[in-house]
Amino acid sequence: MLSKTWSLSTRRTYGAGLLVFHVWCDLREPPVPESQRAPVSMSLLLEFLSSCAGAYSGSTAKNYVYGVRAWHTTHAIPWRVDEIHLSAALTAIEKMTPPTSRRPKRPPVTVEYIEKIAPYFDLSSPFDAAVFAALTTTFWSLARLGEFTVNPDKGPFSPATHVTRSGVSAEGSVGRLGLPVTTFFLPTTKTAPVHGERVQWSRQQGPSDPQAALEAHLAVNSPGSDDHLFAWRSKGRLKPLERAAFLRRVNQAAKKAGLSRMQGHSLRIGGVLEFLLRGIPFDVVKALGRWASDAFTLYLRESAAILAPYIQDTPILEPFVRIAMPSRVRR
Repeated sequence: MLSKTWSLSTRRTYGAGLLVFHVWCDLREPPVPESQRAPVSMSLLLEFLSSCAGAYSGSTAKNYVYGVRAWHTTHAIPWRVDEIHLSAALTAIEKMTPPTSRRPKRPPVTVEYIEKIAPYFDLSSPFDAAVFAALTTTFWSLARLGEFTVNPDKGPFSPATHVTRSGVSAEGSVGRLGLPVTTFFLPTTKTAPVHGERVQWSRQQGPSDPQAALEAHLAVNSPGSDDHLFAWRSKGRLKPLERAAFLRRVNQAAKKAGLSRMQGHSLRIGGVLEFLLRGIPFDVVKALGRWASDAFTLYLRESAAILAPYIQDTPILEPFVRIAMPSRVRR
């Protein structure tokens, strides 16, 4: 029962880490006895982490440790590791991450990027229509790519866990201003695995308009109410849009347009930056992206264009700072 605490993909990641730990224990001279592996001692865990330092990235080492801890939790074995020492060790490993294990920064996808690759999609093609609709919807709703595509490694498509056609509601007028909004219900998300969450977008000007893209997709593919929202027709049968196929097709278009390759999270980063550059208040963007903390402000340091108006000798946006900036920045 306790193993269900984690998603399938997380269990697989932790399982790999646990395997590495046991292999390391087996290769010791003499091998570490089973009785010493659980509950694991602080000294043994530090020895294990020392062997990882300089060879693996900090995130990999963390997953190895979390895998060992999850193993303890699943079998109701006490976890007697000092968290302060563990945190210090993981910080040290992060600083010792070899250059080959450091991921390059993911450049954000921009509206211009989408508009440049748009001509390389044939919206009369079922697959292209589905991909372009998923691309624009993910971007403008500040969603994670995995929330609008299917990853077979995490399990097959299921209406209980993936967005469906019936999960879309287009409201002609919302609020006192009567503005149109389209809402998508995500049955399960990273931060709301049980009750799900809702994301929204509105019509935009130009080729990146998500409404036009979605309408083109629905006209060509016509998924049923319980089908994957971005399912596409292949030889008369509907196929859920898979993440790998999505990225492959987008990057084919990017190559033809002479642009760099896109990575999944680049869409969310790009959407955040687009709204901030439009002058949308930080707290509103935080709500749109469903962040519980201010972690999203990490993106601010990546874009001088966002911060530039606020750091001038005479701030050109001074009259709006109290509205636009988070309270913790205004002080």
